[in-house]
Amino acid sequence: MQKRSTIDSIEITRRAADLVSAASNRYRITVQVANRAKRCRYEDFDNGDENTVKPVLRAIIEMSDELTQPEIISDR
Repeated sequence: MQKRSTIDSIEITRRAADLVSAASNRYRITVQVANRAKRCRYEDFDNGDENTVKPVLRAIIEMSDELTQPEIISDR
């Protein structure tokens, strides 16, 4: 059985709330998170990586990092 890394659910909840509060449209940010998670899932499948973080959680973490640290993305 594979061991999963522990992710603080309170931290994920806070990050998701930050994303929703920063967005002008809750539906749109939800769809963006879902699309990012879908892309992460297919990237993991293509690369053969066994990532321990679920795609939705990974998408929330990445998007909240982009929100708080805009210098990590260069094209937006």
